[in-house]
Amino acid sequence: MAILKIKDIKAMRKEDREKKLKELKFELIKSKGKVSQGGSLKTREIKKTIARLLTIK
Repeated sequence: MAILKIKDIKAMRKEDREKKLKELKFELIKSKGKVSQGGSLKTREIKKTIARLLTIK
């Protein structure tokens, strides 16, 4: 999972941003299930990327 930068998000089309948002929300659900295995860093990165997407939206 790559971290999206703001300039990359702005370059995306609206449909692509919405698709990426859905994918990230699904990834977040999967990573929350793995938190007991030490996946909190990945969860934090996903949350930040979701916040960036929603801010630009």
